[in-house]
Amino acid sequence: MNTALTIAGSDSSGGAGIQADIKTMTMNGVYAMSAITSLTAQNTVGVTGIYNVTPEFLAQELDAVFSDIRPDAVKIGMLSDAGLIRVSGEKLQQYGAKHIVLDPVMVATSGARLLAEEAVTVLVKVLLPLAELVTPNIPEAEVLSGGSIKSKEDMERAAETIAAHYGCHVLLKGGHSVSDANDFLYEQGKGRWFKGERIENPNTHGTGCTLSSAIAANLAKGYSLEDSVGRAKEYLSGALSAMLDLGAGSGPMNHAFALTGKFSD
Repeated sequence: MNTALTIAGSDSSGGAGIQADIKTMTMNGVYAMSAITSLTAQNTVGVTGIYNVTPEFLAQELDAVFSDIRPDAVKIGMLSDAGLIRVSGEKLQQYGAKHIVLDPVMVATSGARLLAEEAVTVLVKVLLPLAELVTPNIPEAEVLSGGSIKSKEDMERAAETIAAHYGCHVLLKGGHSVSDANDFLYEQGKGRWFKGERIENPNTHGTGCTLSSAIAANLAKGYSLEDSVGRAKEYLSGALSAMLDLGAGSGPMNHAFALTGKFSD
């Protein structure tokens, strides 16, 4: 069985972070493992507390995984400080990790900064060069490319700039203000648009985590990057289309929308 590792924070409400990653990887047919970077007290309304693990403990988690069940792909999500970012990079290099998908959680879609400037600098220097694919949203791509993104043409230029500067492939995620649900993949000097299905569902908690985890799962199974992105977007559309409605805020998706079998009834 193919395997995948997620390095990310825990979401106590189950819609994003480690919980969304494990559900997504499982539903996409791989054995999911985790290295937890932080615990969060959160629900669909907001985050009320964050408790980070130490870099030393994260190193122990990564040693435990790689020394026993080697992952075929790695997804990296929220790393809340520079120390955690550095140790992740060191261990991924030490073990020669392959198929690294980095969801650079730096800036919320609203524009709010989620990482301190020092941590962003370390993230860019340490992890982007290791990544096979980076999956920024529009505000994150503006930080990484150093330019404003207001159109589809701007998205294409930004993706090319990021790829050239950091040596990774780029999936730049569109937003309603720029390119609706359409994403742009820039790989080896070539670009391709992936048209997304517009789904009127306000419950979108964890969509970025889910997309990046589904891509990693498909890379772990041996699919090409282009096919992995296409399959991941199709899975995400299915999870949103299931119209799960939980909680008082922006709720989670139904990651198990396609689950069938004796024990799922």
